[in-house]
Amino acid sequence: MALTDYPSTGKKDTRSGFGAGILQLGRTNPNVVALCADLAGSLKLDDFIKEFPDRYIQCGVAEANMIGIAAGMTIGGKIPFATTFANFATGRVYDQIRQSVAYSGKNVKIAASHAGLTLGEDGATHQILEDIGLMQMLPGMVVINPCDYNQTKEATIAAAEYVGPVYLRFGRPAWPIFMPEGGFKIGKAILMNEGKDVSIFATGHLVWKAVEAAKQLEAQGLSVELINIHTIKPLDEEAILKSVAKTKCAVVCEEHNIIGGLGSSVATLLAKHAPTPLEFVAVNDSFGESGTPDQLLTKYGLDTVDVVNAVSRAVKRK
Repeated sequence: MALTDYPSTGKKDTRSGFGAGILQLGRTNPNVVALCADLAGSLKLDDFIKEFPDRYIQCGVAEANMIGIAAGMTIGGKIPFATTFANFATGRVYDQIRQSVAYSGKNVKIAASHAGLTLGEDGATHQILEDIGLMQMLPGMVVINPCDYNQTKEATIAAAEYVGPVYLRFGRPAWPIFMPEGGFKIGKAILMNEGKDVSIFATGHLVWKAVEAAKQLEAQGLSVELINIHTIKPLDEEAILKSVAKTKCAVVCEEHNIIGGLGSSVATLLAKHAPTPLEFVAVNDSFGESGTPDQLLTKYGLDTVDVVNAVSRAVKRK
């Protein structure tokens, strides 16, 4: 594949990809059920509820209770998707997730929308930037962070097929649709462009920013290897190590705190097996604030130019 194979075909929010995915699951798997903490519209569950009203539970503003209900439903063979904003799906109910889901390996899917800075105007109280760190620290928890509408739909379907706890993270804003359909596999990174000068490992919304940056860098004569890390845990260690063995430097891009996210996982892996110059495009250990998604990505250093600059620093350190 090459960068030209990933044109934007329009824009759609990744949460709508979840809505499309769970609707398809409803039609193909009678054990799939949806739970929500008073945010069904925001989670794009309306079509699922209309078609399968007896397979939807409105839990109200009681996220901890929702997690407990979801855990209990798995005992009867159901595949529950517990849905709410990412901030409430993790930070507010961490104890319940740890004790009732992760500890006993329950087959609960935690579907978390409105993650990261791109939640926008709702501000810091709703913009969680710590959720990937929280969830990947839980033993046995799969953590998925898809990059566009198509990939989120496929990730939702894959989460239902996987037996065990899954954290699925997606967002609010309309975002470019650029990933071709098909080929999603939990724990298997996607090589989007082969290169020899630098590796870019990107996840979530920042994959598109990395695509834009890689096009600029290649126009300047730099050979960029771009890898879409949609699964934070289990991490595709083989793909990462194979890439840096060739390029000898890397950049990690994520809409998350610089501490505890994909960057921390990649840094740990490289420290153990292949010490490599590594730069980070992430929020520098701070909370967010109110603003449009584009304004916030620019202010907090998560824009295309920031990826380009990080690549420049990484290459100079070789």
